[in-house]
Amino acid sequence: MKLAFTTLGCPNWNLETMIFRAVQYGYQGIDFRGYLGKMEIYRLPEFSTKLEETRDRFREASLEIPCFSCSVRLFTESTEQREEYLAELKQYADLCEYFGTPFIRVFGGLIGDREKEEAITIAARNTAEYFKVIEGRPVTLLLETHDDWTGCQVVQELLSQVNSPQLDVLWDVHHPYRMIGEEPEQTWNVLGDRIRYTHWKDSYVKKEHKRGYQLCLLGEGDIPLYRMYRLLKDQGYEGYFTLEWEKVWCPEIEEPEIAFKQYADFMKQLEQQVSSGPTMKF
Repeated sequence: MKLAFTTLGCPNWNLETMIFRAVQYGYQGIDFRGYLGKMEIYRLPEFSTKLEETRDRFREASLEIPCFSCSVRLFTESTEQREEYLAELKQYADLCEYFGTPFIRVFGGLIGDREKEEAITIAARNTAEYFKVIEGRPVTLLLETHDDWTGCQVVQELLSQVNSPQLDVLWDVHHPYRMIGEEPEQTWNVLGDRIRYTHWKDSYVKKEHKRGYQLCLLGEGDIPLYRMYRLLKDQGYEGYFTLEWEKVWCPEIEEPEIAFKQYADFMKQLEQQVSSGPTMKF
């Protein structure tokens, strides 16, 4: 089992602390979504003028950067915004090549009043432009199950229209279940052959919260994490299990020193439970 965490969960940690804690808690990777308050990490010395030093530190710690999580949206009707996304994608594609990172996370984006079919066509057309940036590179864009692209059917329709192995799926196991009541088996049956990476979090319903739910430590909410993990393992998934601890957006949740260690311990317990139990049938 390969574990990673996104830097969204540790906004105040420097690179030295991230690497030390990752090794200490038993992680194999760090997924970059911002660094020390900056989302555009390619503007920072660690990912521009000091690239070699950063790469050496990861190699010395036997850690990977399995994914760079960017802000690019596949759906946009703004030419200016699309050009900005192309420039951002170019920066992350360069970082992927340097660090040997195979994936860049992208969002579908909010579609507003657009009909779903029109939004899919526009997103597919934009994606074709984005592919020009990663052409010839060993890099795959991963569409996260998020925002207006949470449901497996709409994701599948976009994948079909794009029809390229350079666009696959990041299954945020939380969002489809929590936001639209999609069962994990349904997600897998539709998207399983395209799921290359996963994000993990837990929550419980809290109507007074602005999101309608409260994020919590893994196992303290009601997301069926055991079912999800077992499903992935039974179906031969070999990718990362990445904690997306949204400390940047939800400062009230536990500090990373607590949450990151708890996640690693929880996932190892899940692994033991699944290994000792019967195989699921579909």
